[in-house]
Amino acid sequence: MVIKSRVRIAAAMVLLAGAGLIAGQGQPQEPPAQTPTFKAQVEYVEVDAVVTDQQGNFVRNLKKEDFQVSEDGKPQTVSTFTVVDLPIERAERPLFASRPIEPDVQSNERPFDGRVYVMILDDLHVDAMRTQQVRRSARQFIERNLGANDRMAVIYTGGRSADAQEFTSNKRLLLNAVDKFMGRKLQSVTLSKNDQYFRQLNGPDPTAPVRDPDDMERGHNAQSMLSTLRQVADWFGGVRGRRKTMLLFSEGIDYDLSDIIRSYDAPPSSASNILNDIRETLGATARANVSIYAIDPRGLIASGGDEAISVGSFADQTDASTGIGLGSLNNEFRMSQDSLRQLAEESGGFAAVNRNDTTSVFDRIVRDNSSYYVLAYYPPGNKTDGKFHRIEVKVNRPGLTVRARRGYASPKGKAQTKAPKTGGMPVEMYEAINSPLQVSGLTMRMFAAPFKGQQPNASVLVGIELSGRDLSLGQNSKVDISFMAVDNKAKTYGASNNSLTLNLRPDTRARVEQSGVRVLNRVDLPPGRYQLRAAARDPEKSLMGSVIYDLEVPDFYKQPFSMSGIALTSMAGSSMMTAKLDEQLKAVLPAAPAGLRVFPQNDEIAIFAEIYDNTGKAPHKIDIVTSVLTDEGKVVFKVEDQRDSSELGGSKGGYGYQTRIPVADIPPGLYVLNVDAKSRLGNDNAATRQVQFRVVPAMRGQQR
Repeated sequence: MVIKSRVRIAAAMVLLAGAGLIAGQGQPQEPPAQTPTFKAQVEYVEVDAVVTDQQGNFVRNLKKEDFQVSEDGKPQTVSTFTVVDLPIERAERPLFASRPIEPDVQSNERPFDGRVYVMILDDLHVDAMRTQQVRRSARQFIERNLGANDRMAVIYTGGRSADAQEFTSNKRLLLNAVDKFMGRKLQSVTLSKNDQYFRQLNGPDPTAPVRDPDDMERGHNAQSMLSTLRQVADWFGGVRGRRKTMLLFSEGIDYDLSDIIRSYDAPPSSASNILNDIRETLGATARANVSIYAIDPRGLIASGGDEAISVGSFADQTDASTGIGLGSLNNEFRMSQDSLRQLAEESGGFAAVNRNDTTSVFDRIVRDNSSYYVLAYYPPGNKTDGKFHRIEVKVNRPGLTVRARRGYASPKGKAQTKAPKTGGMPVEMYEAINSPLQVSGLTMRMFAAPFKGQQPNASVLVGIELSGRDLSLGQNSKVDISFMAVDNKAKTYGASNNSLTLNLRPDTRARVEQSGVRVLNRVDLPPGRYQLRAAARDPEKSLMGSVIYDLEVPDFYKQPFSMSGIALTSMAGSSMMTAKLDEQLKAVLPAAPAGLRVFPQNDEIAIFAEIYDNTGKAPHKIDIVTSVLTDEGKVVFKVEDQRDSSELGGSKGGYGYQTRIPVADIPPGLYVLNVDAKSRLGNDNAATRQVQFRVVPAMRGQQR
């Protein structure tokens, strides 16, 4: 059985560049089949260093002069020096709720200041019996250690891209990806050979050498796991100026990694391609400055203990040539742990082996990725020799410990100058929309609401709002806006690349400068999980921005009872100029849908939603309740409505629902808008949508 590794950073990330985009108002182009390309040549070498005292605490008061960096034993001049000290934030949640309310609007107003993780679940090298340990540990990290300002992706080494999760801060989506994990590691070489030994005893040649019958598949699995690490590291190379981390949940591979780094320049061994793959993987992590933290789910167990328990009897121990027995099991166990240590320690991370308690391990990982120093220097000479260059970082203060990557692999040959195929998109926007991190600069908001579309699709309303303060508003100024939706199999929908000309009258210009401009669009999407990605650029100001939005589209046609997304507007939100109105909502909302979620007390909120009822032909009633809850769960506004199944008509098979919420009587504070719908037919036919918002005092001089 051959398992081919196909790594997608949760589908959308690595293959996202395969999205073709519409130029201007034209038709979609055929997507170019390629992955994102980054500069392979070493322009400067970036090293992040964690410096701790004897108690393991991060030392914050070091200066550039306190560091000595050497390459291949020669001192280097540090040209760039930065201290990174990231906050660890918890998501704001109402006191009455067990978890935060997922936002229905995303913004890049605040620059990214969190940690970046890729959680790699090595299903190829985790025993099925330890599936629950991996799920439990991975869930623990996400629930307890992932900050609200962090981003994480979840991928599998076995290439199961549909079960993976692209970069997000949404813990629910990350946990869903973890819960799909299932270990499928082959049994050990020793046990495989032991079984083969007893099969050969009754065969035609019982004295034949005993070989591992799973050797080919075992080799492919090892190469697939290493290929995953290598491709993630290569892709991560495009993210500069911050620590990049892989969390590798694995039992390791049963190959000897001794002296791999020291023999980097030696010719590859003819015995196995695995050693060469290990070299390339370590070189890729070093080149991209990526740290690996390996977590062994076996915990504190005796060497080979679990496997030995399952053995009825071993082969003849008097024949040493068989290489079968408890000694070989122990050797495999040691080598697998050594592989984790080697991969982690060479990259500046560490391996958690022989540990049952992961709490302290995860706390240390977060500390390492929250506080560190970033040093950069220009390498000596023309580093295009394709060799591994060892880096050593020291500090001139006694008693301190420094952990940093141990080197980098320089590329070989000339730099690639061929420009990437961007499908008509400007290169800067192409890079922004493909980045795992939102780009701040030109301030943007994005909101989305799925409605029932033409079967089997949903018609998703997408709104993109741009800050007027960031835009050039001169005569014939323009702004470029790109958009795409990517599913969990890397398929792209609704890609567009348009220019909006802002040829405004003086009064309109003042309005746009104060409140901004809004662009509405509809995209047809089948049921599933998506990432909506938008980028905008003001060419005159050379300002760029991007926003990433996680969206789940329900199957409105198959679910017995469901609710659309909520389209929301207000008087304050209506002050923003809308480039093009949504024809389907013009008749049901007093103004264009808006992404504003902070309302002054003299405002009024208007909402629209659709409830889809497929519960059957029996006559029945539907109860719809809209309420506003305080942080403590107290109801400050409530309106009840009732519909009859006789009102169902047309192809949508649902009820259009609209209501208004006056804000004047709601004190300033944080609130949750609840829209609940329930069929009286019972059978748990109910649906709920929630939107978190804030009320602020009305500014003096504002008019209702």
